Amino acid sequence: MCGIVGYVGGDEALPILLQGMRKLEYRGYDSAGVALVSDGKIAVARRAGELDRLMIAMKGAEWPATTGIGHTRWATHGAPTENNAHPHTDCTGSLALVHNGIIENHDVLREELANHGHTFTTETDTEVVVHLIESILADEECSLRDAMLQTVARLEGAFALVCVSAREPDTIVVARQEPPIIVGATATMGLVASDIPALLAHTRDVIPLDNCQVAEVKPGAVRIFDFDGREVSPQPVNVQWNLDAAERGGFEDFMLKEIWEQPDAVRNTMRGRFDSSGRVVLDEVHWDTETLRRLTKVVVVACGSSYHAGMTAKHAIEHWTRMPVELDLASEFRYRDPVLDDTSLVIGIAQSGETADTLAALRFAKEMGANVVAVTNVVGSSITRDADAVLFTHAGPEIGVAATKTFIAQLAALNVFALYLAQQRGSMTEDKMSETIDALKALPAQIEEVLTLQDDICRAAKRYAGVSDALFIGRGVGMAVAMEGALKLKEISYIHAEGYAAGELKHGAIALVEEGTPVVAVLTGHRLYDKMLANVQEVRARGAETILIAPRGDERARSLANELFEVPITKPLLTPILDTIPLQLFAYFVAKEKGLSPDKPRNLAKSVTVE
Repeated sequence: MCGIVGYVGGDEALPILLQGMRKLEYRGYDSAGVALVSDGKIAVARRAGELDRLMIAMKGAEWPATTGIGHTRWATHGAPTENNAHPHTDCTGSLALVHNGIIENHDVLREELANHGHTFTTETDTEVVVHLIESILADEECSLRDAMLQTVARLEGAFALVCVSAREPDTIVVARQEPPIIVGATATMGLVASDIPALLAHTRDVIPLDNCQVAEVKPGAVRIFDFDGREVSPQPVNVQWNLDAAERGGFEDFMLKEIWEQPDAVRNTMRGRFDSSGRVVLDEVHWDTETLRRLTKVVVVACGSSYHAGMTAKHAIEHWTRMPVELDLASEFRYRDPVLDDTSLVIGIAQSGETADTLAALRFAKEMGANVVAVTNVVGSSITRDADAVLFTHAGPEIGVAATKTFIAQLAALNVFALYLAQQRGSMTEDKMSETIDALKALPAQIEEVLTLQDDICRAAKRYAGVSDALFIGRGVGMAVAMEGALKLKEISYIHAEGYAAGELKHGAIALVEEGTPVVAVLTGHRLYDKMLANVQEVRARGAETILIAPRGDERARSLANELFEVPITKPLLTPILDTIPLQLFAYFVAKEKGLSPDKPRNLAKSVTVE
């Protein structure tokens, strides 16, 4: 989820690029760079770290160019170093390109291009694209636009590509497949960006590219083509947002924006991890099949929301691989003297990759000889250096302190990893594997369906915003959802909320129920469904107000609910990915009703880097 800016016109390009990159820095802050076209040459400047480091390096320098592109990176392929920073150039230095997304067949293309004499200098998937364009432009009659059209026909994956050439200094060429990219033009300039805030200082009339489109941007003119080369008529959009709202995509808060980004977060996490034959492909996991078959147990360590993701992973791994799974709070793990050896697999989950307790737990596990895999959202984070293998979630930067899309992406990644273990160990039939993969692939569209409940959830949240306590209950994987829902509510609304295994109600928690106490119950279909309904009856008999998460069309649940949020039906072990989202929205709207900031809850930080 990188930030891209492009400018072509009559003014000096660099200040316009840097201004736009500043507006998009929330989309990526691992590194930043610019490429400027002037006097038949391309000049490139890049720096690792936040945009300020690039701006300091360029302060006072003269860059007399009127065409350029800029990029703020959120790393996927390759560590967040200066060498891997965008823009990337070809062998001749006459082309520069920036990219948002993942090129799935980069390894095949890299080998092909290397065999034809191209030299690669980075670890990124992006670099293959600029060399592919270079190879096509060896035909001097070929335009940059036509070269891009031929290039996208060779690419697999997701990409927003923006390219400039010293041969065509008044042109920027753009291509889109999945990640957003917008273009625009005034009488004197052409503009490109990955999000609206970068352009609002210059125009409010923009053209969002559709999938499978290429745009040729010149001063005062934009032409758009489909991937077959047919010119299409663009549909401009007049933006009415103010700049502050535009940085949040028109949403009131980053948290709400990130909740709505969850379909794409899950798509990106799963992208490239299933091949055409229905097998799970994890290029980041280098253990051979024999090593994975020798495993005797799995240990999951994490903190906070990541711990709740680990709870669901325990169920999936045990069910699909028949291996025992232990689950530990990372802060407690190494103090209990765990039994580990080289037949143990330890999974550490940390969205930032910097959680101190989880890092310490993984280091301890490695000292004990265990195999260690990290699940994280941040390339180049500390956890990636301490693990033997890394599973990236590709959710994109998350600005809100309370985890939303990173949590859902963790659930998706852990399910994919559980299937991979089952596949390598031969513990799952091909039919069951195929059915489960199909169910995973259907989840992004099902999440979009759940998000349509927003207005109903907002209404319910207003009804309960004045309470002081709430209970969340579930069974099986639903218990993890209950605990995550309770955590979200107390994190951002400051209401005392507790998540419980529903079977434990009568062992103490039911004493907290009195007239009007909201009890949130996760009822999605599983073999303990009837027992969950009995628990709902028990709290209703004591005056509780029941808020139920239930499968669509569940009339038994409807008859017992003060508020009912219906979700699509999926495989039982995948239900947390859908069930969690109504509870995220519920917590968000309760906080808003109380006049609180969901993005910056008191006393909390995005990453806990001290023990």
